[in-house]
Amino acid sequence: MKIHPLITDTDSLAQLCGRLAQSDFVAVDTEFMRENTYWPELCLVQIGNLEEAAAIDPKAPGLDLGPLLDLLTENHDVLKVFHAGPQDIEIIFNLTGKTPSPLFDTQVAAMALGQAEQIGYANLVESWLGLTVDKGARFTDWSRRPLEARQIDYAIGDVTHLAKILPKMLEKLRRTGRGAWLDIEMEKLGDPRQYKPDPDTLWQRIRPPSRSAQVLGRMRALAWWRETEAQDKNLPRGRIMKDETLADIAAHPPSTQHELGKVRGLSGAWRENDIGARMMDALFAAKPLSPSEMPPKSARGPALGKEGALVADLLKLLLKIRSREIDVAARLLARSDDLEALAAGVRKGLPILEGWRFEQFGRDALALVEGRMAFAIADGRIKMTRTELVAEPEDLVAAALAEQP
Repeated sequence: MKIHPLITDTDSLAQLCGRLAQSDFVAVDTEFMRENTYWPELCLVQIGNLEEAAAIDPKAPGLDLGPLLDLLTENHDVLKVFHAGPQDIEIIFNLTGKTPSPLFDTQVAAMALGQAEQIGYANLVESWLGLTVDKGARFTDWSRRPLEARQIDYAIGDVTHLAKILPKMLEKLRRTGRGAWLDIEMEKLGDPRQYKPDPDTLWQRIRPPSRSAQVLGRMRALAWWRETEAQDKNLPRGRIMKDETLADIAAHPPSTQHELGKVRGLSGAWRENDIGARMMDALFAAKPLSPSEMPPKSARGPALGKEGALVADLLKLLLKIRSREIDVAARLLARSDDLEALAAGVRKGLPILEGWRFEQFGRDALALVEGRMAFAIADGRIKMTRTELVAEPEDLVAAALAEQP
């Protein structure tokens, strides 16, 4: 594999992307900094296939990332391969308003192949290639220039290893027949909506101090205001105002800006500065939530009760058994919230009752909840057994139609 020198000019980037555009796939990774900014600061991009790879310096004077971004978002013939891709995809979305397509995430695929639920890159490389990744440069300051050779070598390794892992992973997916399982997961991963925060709903991520419509209305207004401030100033939300402070102000709103100096978590300067004035404007303009806007009483879904909690525990046991039987990460099959919802009586909108998840797990989970399946012990191992012979839903429908005159 040819490793190119660090790319710092548009012509070299365009030539590289022109060649990569003829590939079946490209492996992609980014290095960025976001500890002190709202928008992730892109510091390095790595891309490659089985023949060549390069690191690209987006901070190089005069460099136009257009050829690279076109390859990632406009060329739908080349598969874009990431590992734990959401943050990389977020950066591309921020630059283009689009997500790479088509997508393949090796972390998600590893789950379908029975590896750890969120396997790290180093463990992935060790398990598939038998190589140990040097993590020495992992936590360096990627924004500092010039970049050191060890940093670039470390970064390029992220895509050269992925390029070698992908064919092996695809072959195993084909052998196991699980490639189709990933289609829905990759569609979710590439959904632009998850990379564009909705200011209208951000308040729902904050633990509310009460269920008062007035308090929640003030939380919504303050969260919207904070998001605007964070974006405008390119600062993390918590640097504008911490969640706890926001919730406290929503519950106990000051009547004047001068009182902000007494609020825990705010400096005395808020009594008279511009940001304090804008926050008070947002607070005074807040309206209570309407009945239709009020969140459900339990953010975790329907109340389980004592019996429901026991059923949920049984479903979690079933999940462990089934994930072991078919050798797939339990998290890919079902999440705890879905199991609790099923135990509480929810039957619509649950991923485990749709598609391949229903075939592999949801059908038996539903049977367990409805008393048509039980646990048994055979040869010292817990197994599932049908408690009675019950016709499948499709058979019941056919029988009902046959009885009609």
